[in-house]
Amino acid sequence: MRRAIFFDRDGVLNKIVERDGKPASPRTPEELVIVPEATEVIAAARALGFQIFVVTNQPDVRRGLMSHGDLDSIHDKLAASLPLDAIAACRHDNSDACACRKPKPGLILGLAAAHDVDLAASFMIGDQDRDIACGKAAGVRTVLLARPYNSGTGADHVLESLSQLIAVMDEASSPNAV
Repeated sequence: MRRAIFFDRDGVLNKIVERDGKPASPRTPEELVIVPEATEVIAAARALGFQIFVVTNQPDVRRGLMSHGDLDSIHDKLAASLPLDAIAACRHDNSDACACRKPKPGLILGLAAAHDVDLAASFMIGDQDRDIACGKAAGVRTVLLARPYNSGTGADHVLESLSQLIAVMDEASSPNAV
């Protein structure tokens, strides 16, 4: 079994788009802007032997605000820019009551089963409280990126920036790590 890092997409690997004064997801490939530190952090994770996955809620598809093709194009651009093992997206809305919409752990559990992941040795990195709840439900360690729109609590680690994840990964990979 291998370790993995499950990254939320929006607000973690790419910049949030603001719509009507609220944080939102990009709806076109042109709106997708990858955060500068994502490349360095993923390279460091790979060097430490982590598999790299993206798990993302994308309800705008179900809501009719973007097409499946647009979401696929965004993910193609993301995968062309960053060395990812897989991207899993929930295209449902809350009312669909699916098993894959975070905070439920379905996306993580599905990827873990398909890629032989040791959940106890893995991480979920997110910017929303639901990302942390998802990670906890899946049995992985959790990292919350502090943002004005989350509680800033509940995670195993709360970081100000994605680049600080490198120190957390290094610590988890040391021979003395529990």
